[in-house]
Amino acid sequence: MVTGAGAGVGKGIAMEAARQGAKVIVNDLGVNIDGSGANKGPAHQAVDEIRALGGTAAANTDSVADWKSAQSIIAQALDLYGRIDGVVNNAGNLRDAIFHKMSEDDFDAVIQVHLKGSFNMSRAASPHFKSEQSGSFVHMTSTSGLIGNFGQANYCAAKMGIVGLSKAIALDMERFNVRSNCIAPFAFTRMVNTIPADTPEGLERMKVNQRLETAKIAPFTCALLTDGAKDVTGQIFGVRNNEIYLFSQPRPIRTAHSGTGWTVQSCLEVAIPMMKPSFHTLDRSTDVFSWDPV
Repeated sequence: MVTGAGAGVGKGIAMEAARQGAKVIVNDLGVNIDGSGANKGPAHQAVDEIRALGGTAAANTDSVADWKSAQSIIAQALDLYGRIDGVVNNAGNLRDAIFHKMSEDDFDAVIQVHLKGSFNMSRAASPHFKSEQSGSFVHMTSTSGLIGNFGQANYCAAKMGIVGLSKAIALDMERFNVRSNCIAPFAFTRMVNTIPADTPEGLERMKVNQRLETAKIAPFTCALLTDGAKDVTGQIFGVRNNEIYLFSQPRPIRTAHSGTGWTVQSCLEVAIPMMKPSFHTLDRSTDVFSWDPV
């Protein structure tokens, strides 16, 4: 099951999964970047391309953001193929705005698709994974959440939330041999193409982004779905053209202790100065990944 698979990264994953012999459900609403509108064409077109290559696939145009729809998406896989072995939570939308100008609707719409959608799909599949004593989830996070980005509070929150969701799934379902991992994909997609390029820096960044191939995300994603990765769970990866990353996860890096406890003043005079050498700067994703993709 691959959500948001009518185009871009999701389509590449669905096609690679089919090439590897998987029977695929291609889910896509066919909406605009902001989630408006609906078009059944992209999902069906992706299925046609998979079948033309000799693969097995079926289209689904239900919304992952709706609990009942997510249940029916998984039900389709069971009805057609008899079981469900892997879920890739890739569906997404964007409604960028500077934080102090972001509307409640813009925040909710992005959380609903990315974070709630990942929960809905994972929750719908989990009883079947449990009964089969196997299964793999791959959730798409982003360096916008892991590191930070400008004008994307809704998207950053959703993508960091997905990291927490994935880890919780990995912990709760380990006893059933069910795995859950995240990938932060770097690829030139419709969503990336919405980034403003009206400055010299923006134009240069867009040139770099255009070299990020969507198809490059598929092999590692499909690898995580296989039995060969049965011991890989609770991890956060990144894929950027020919580079694969393992991301760190938050752990204590510096400690301040006072045997008599802390006061406001001692926190200001002692604790914060002790911590300050290890403070993170206000990086954006592009500050950290500053080299050209290879």
